[in-house]
Amino acid sequence: MVKFRAKSNILLGVLSLLSLLAFIAVENEKVDVKQRWYNEKLEAAKLSQKAAEYIKNYRLKKGVFIDVINDPNQTALIGQEFTPITTDRGYIDAKLTSTNPNFAAVVVQLLKEAGVKENDNVAVAFTGSFPALNISVLAALETLHLHPIVITSVGASNYGANDPYFTWLDMETLLNDAGILHTHSVAASIGGGADIGRGLSPAGREMIVNAIHRNKVQFINEDHLENSISRRMEIYEQNSGTKPPKAFINVGGGIASLGNTINGDLIPSGLTMYLPMRNFPVRGVIIRMGQKDIPIIHMLNIKRMARKFGLPDSPVPLPEPGDGDIFIQKKYNVTITLIATLFLVVVIIFVYISERKYHRLGTDPVPLPKDQLRRKTNDDDDDIPVI
Repeated sequence: MVKFRAKSNILLGVLSLLSLLAFIAVENEKVDVKQRWYNEKLEAAKLSQKAAEYIKNYRLKKGVFIDVINDPNQTALIGQEFTPITTDRGYIDAKLTSTNPNFAAVVVQLLKEAGVKENDNVAVAFTGSFPALNISVLAALETLHLHPIVITSVGASNYGANDPYFTWLDMETLLNDAGILHTHSVAASIGGGADIGRGLSPAGREMIVNAIHRNKVQFINEDHLENSISRRMEIYEQNSGTKPPKAFINVGGGIASLGNTINGDLIPSGLTMYLPMRNFPVRGVIIRMGQKDIPIIHMLNIKRMARKFGLPDSPVPLPEPGDGDIFIQKKYNVTITLIATLFLVVVIIFVYISERKYHRLGTDPVPLPKDQLRRKTNDDDDDIPVI
């Protein structure tokens, strides 16, 4: 008769099958769980999409050529490779990734984690390099009813807002005039080398200055980078009144914000609550804000940020608001997991109790080896008692 014990292959097979079935049940019964601040994230993403679509429709009505190879979603937020106001090298994949309106949800989460409250001041540094990200940041700030204080470096890297006649400041004005967004830069600089357009042609610098003037924005035009950084800090302070900024958001690699391109790598992308002490080459605005214990939201290395928050790389077509792990994540069904776990525990306990019965003293005699058994048989006569 076969005994169904733990050492039995049949029993082990049954246990393995039950474990597999429990695993399959748990994996197949995952549920969608809304992440924190879901409603605010969705509202911000929808506002970002609305603003981007307004710019797209405006550009199409103006008969602007859209390169469907470099801008496959035809957002009109991907610029040309080179124009007179192109300041730095930029990567097309990063620009395409940034056009996802769900980046607004990422900004909402980072601001919430930074601890900002309604009506708080938030200092913001934009460049022309990531107009879509600029839109997402403003959408998040307005959704959370915060007060942004924005300073812009107008120059743009490759594929950014580098149309001299439709810079980021022009986009900002357009969206404000349409009543979609309600934030306008309080000051702007040329950007580029030393924040004064070093590396641009005189014609390119003049085009940027014209853009600043036609959008009626205060012009930051200091002789040295350190002075430009200090001037920005003064403007942030002047516009904060009695309420210092509760966070600082930097989008892109503006030299006045970073101080030095090396700082862009020393400061991690995303949220930094407390900036560590390091030997920064030049203390840009982001360093000075961090040294005031102001939380920093650094939006650089965009593809890395997208992966971190579950957003796709260079998506085609563009995701709809609400798509991505930043909104909803698959989680294990707690009830199913508990039932499967308890079931397996009961089975294991049952097998353990059964084994203890078989291993009690005298219940499970161990047979002698064959050689000892043969020796015992040959010596049987010695065991006959003598009378």
